[in-house]
Amino acid sequence: MTARPRLSIGLPVYNGEEYLAESLDALLGQTYEDFELIVSDNASTDGTAEICRTYAAKDSRIRYFRLPRNIGATPNHNLVFARSRGELFKWASHDDLYGRDLLLRCVEALDERPEVILAHADQAVIDGDGQLKVPYEYGLATASPHAPERFRSMLFEPGGDDFYGVLRADVLRRVRPMDSYHHADRTFVAEIALHGPFHQVPELLYFRRDHPTRAERANPSKRSRCVNLDPRRAGPLHPTPRLLAEYVWGFVSAVRRAPLSPADRRACFGHLAAWLTSRARPGAGERVEDRDPVDPALLTVSVDALVAGREGRTA
Repeated sequence: MTARPRLSIGLPVYNGEEYLAESLDALLGQTYEDFELIVSDNASTDGTAEICRTYAAKDSRIRYFRLPRNIGATPNHNLVFARSRGELFKWASHDDLYGRDLLLRCVEALDERPEVILAHADQAVIDGDGQLKVPYEYGLATASPHAPERFRSMLFEPGGDDFYGVLRADVLRRVRPMDSYHHADRTFVAEIALHGPFHQVPELLYFRRDHPTRAERANPSKRSRCVNLDPRRAGPLHPTPRLLAEYVWGFVSAVRRAPLSPADRRACFGHLAAWLTSRARPGAGERVEDRDPVDPALLTVSVDALVAGREGRTA
C-alpha cells in the first residue's frame, strides 16, 4: 500500500463474527492491493473486536476503529467514508464475498472510462454456507449517457447492488450523505446516478450473502429496519408514513440538487410523477435473494475458485 492509498474500502460492522473473517480474507486477498480497509465496529457485543484486532495486527492496510456506542448502520456507513483517504471508495459488507479480481476490474473500468463514476461487477446471491443460490442478470440502464434515462431505470427496474460498487470519491462528496428512512439507499444511489453513468463489469465477481441474521431479514418491518439504520428513528416522531414520505422526497430533492440541465430536470420529474401515479410491474425493486431459487448447477463458475479466502490470503 502506498502512503496514500488510491482506493479506500469502508467496512461498517456490528456483531459480525459469524462471517467477518471470511469477508476480510476475500478483501485482503484481492489482486489489486493499493487500498486501505477502514473497519468501523459499531460497539459489537460478540467476537467482532477480537477478529478485527487480529487481522489489523497482520495487515497494515487495515485501519480499525471501535465506537463506544451503537450509532446505527447509516451513521456508521457515512463515518467510514468520512475517514477515507483514497481518490476511489467502496463500501463492503462484513458478510459478503468477493472474487479475487473484483477491485482490479472495477479500477480498470474507471481508468479506461473517464466519464464513468461507478464500476461494479456481475453478482450472485449465496446462502449462509457460501453456496450459490440466485444468479442475477443486471438490467438497469445506468450505463446510459442520459441522466433522465438512468433515473427512470432506477425508479422502475429491479435494483442491483450498485451501492457496493467502486466510486469516484469526489463525486460521492457532492451528494447528500445517506439517510435512514425507508429505502434511503435507493434514493442515495439514484442521486449518484444523476452525476454520471455506471459501468457493469461482465464477470461474476460479487457474492451477496443472504442469511437469517442479515439486517433485512432480522428486521422485517419498515420501522424496525429504519431503527436499525439509526436508533434516532425510534419513537412516535418517526411513524411509518413519515418514513415513506421521506423516501419519496428523497427522490425529489436528489433531482433538485443534481447538476442537470433544465430539460433533463423536467424529464426526471416527469419520470418521478409517472412512478408516483402508477404501480411498478410485479417484482420491480425486489432484492434478488427474494426471487425463486435457481439450481446452482446451472452456473458455470465456482465461488470457491473465485473468492480469495478459499485459496489463502496474501500477506
